[in-house]
Amino acid sequence: MNITETRIRLVKKDEGKLKAVATITIDDCFVIHDIKIIKGTDDHFIAMPSKKTPSGEYKDIVHPLNTETREMLKSLILGEFDKAVKEAIASGEYAG
Repeated sequence: MNITETRIRLVKKDEGKLKAVATITIDDCFVIHDIKIIKGTDDHFIAMPSKKTPSGEYKDIVHPLNTETREMLKSLILGEFDKAVKEAIASGEYAG
């Protein structure tokens, strides 16, 4: 699997723990939207797209099948998030 594009949309206003939303393209032929970048107690983490069930819990509608793939996606997305934040801070468009 090759991630051929990663787009990060920073949350400009204070939305609590949600800091950005990512979109990835896999092998130039499959797109996953709405991967959330969330500020945890120690660090940022990603949350895959999900939907609310009738019982009120959230279930991922797309997700990696193994830890290796999840860690690869997390590393890639958070790396691009860090770059986007640095660029936005440097241009005065983001306060963190």
